[in-house]
Amino acid sequence: MGRLSNRTGPGGRSSLLAVELAPRHAFYDRCNEILAEAAFDETVEMLCRPCYEDDGRLSVPPGRYFRMLFVGQFEGLDSEREIEWRCADSLSLHRFLRLVEGERVPDHSTLSVTRSRLPLEVHHAVFGLILEIADKHDLVPARRIGVDASTQEAHASLRRLVRRDSGEDYQEMLRRLARASGIETPSTAELIRFDRARKNKTLSNADRVSQTDPAARIAKRKDGRTHLGCKPEHAVDLDTEVIVAIKIHPADQGDTQTLAGTLAHAEAMLDLVGAAPTPAAPAELIADTGCHSRAGLKALEDGAWTTRIAEKQQKGFARWHGDAAARRAVYNNRARLTSRVARTAFKRRGEKVERSFAHILDVGALRRTWLRGVANVEKRYTIQVAAYDLGSVMRHRFGAGTPRQAAATAYFIFFEYSLDAITSSGFGLPSGATHGTKAGGSSAVFICLLVSAI
Repeated sequence: MGRLSNRTGPGGRSSLLAVELAPRHAFYDRCNEILAEAAFDETVEMLCRPCYEDDGRLSVPPGRYFRMLFVGQFEGLDSEREIEWRCADSLSLHRFLRLVEGERVPDHSTLSVTRSRLPLEVHHAVFGLILEIADKHDLVPARRIGVDASTQEAHASLRRLVRRDSGEDYQEMLRRLARASGIETPSTAELIRFDRARKNKTLSNADRVSQTDPAARIAKRKDGRTHLGCKPEHAVDLDTEVIVAIKIHPADQGDTQTLAGTLAHAEAMLDLVGAAPTPAAPAELIADTGCHSRAGLKALEDGAWTTRIAEKQQKGFARWHGDAAARRAVYNNRARLTSRVARTAFKRRGEKVERSFAHILDVGALRRTWLRGVANVEKRYTIQVAAYDLGSVMRHRFGAGTPRQAAATAYFIFFEYSLDAITSSGFGLPSGATHGTKAGGSSAVFICLLVSAI
């Protein structure tokens, strides 16, 4: 197994071109500082050690593999081939990956082999390590947790669906129905016209399965289109916007079915940082109407979670059929929804949880995955969420959570300083003209943090 922990300095014994003359990127340099303070490479190598043999050719260091996936989130790259190209093109990313003389950026096939070699539990452990870093910066209070789900398009096509019982695909079904309607040898154009005129067209997950990705399910996306996909679900700390847990579920399961699994995973992740909720010290659970069910509220009552789950307006009276425990759980949850604290919590849920999906799926380019299988999708998704949490630590500590934000903030501050200098000197301005914005000492400190190495 290749190692980064036994190297000195940010890049080891690197070439003159790669280190001495390469432009430095303040964001990635500060990110490496945070990872070094947490002994990231040593811990990751210890976690991955059982997955490698003692002899043979040295593999890609696990710390470099996870750093490349971090780059995918920071730069908004959807495929591993794009990640390889971006890392190979940037000398500042060479420094971030800690490449030494004679080493090259791992190609996309190496990333795929490493991902298949490392189990899902190792990826969860690395996510827990980043969560511990966030906890050291007081970013995981774990008092209010918001839960929501979205859809992610799978790397599979509806055209490759076949029937579970007979293996018949969609084109074979159309030909059979066309022959039954009187068209003996239908052409492609006739099949298209026949399919358009056919009524009661439905696709059911109970009847059909994808040949390319059996784990993908037929689902309707947010824009109304029907695709094969999966369902990522986030558990977000509403006080700091840190994602404490994620799970990938089949897209045909409702929120009431997936909520229990996501909460169990959130408890396991929070237990790593000593912030797991208990019945003696419960945490608040904020969720929308999709998670509301009698059975779910009944299971959560008097447990580690104090529920504030939105409830649909009912018409008529509720009938409990003697289930006093469910009645008590529903009424207790309803009473918690009427306070000002609940209104504030739901407002923050709409801001923080929805924003986390925008950052991961849209900015992080994971709205469509290029991997197949729930385990592979969850591996990549988990590490990109870890990069998102690492960005939250960077924003808390240095004021910028992404490379673009760091560059934009530095440009804005330099522009303010230049304009302030011109205004104060009176160059080219009428006498008495002043600029309204003054850059203080904190801005100067931030500039030093961002561009001290440039």
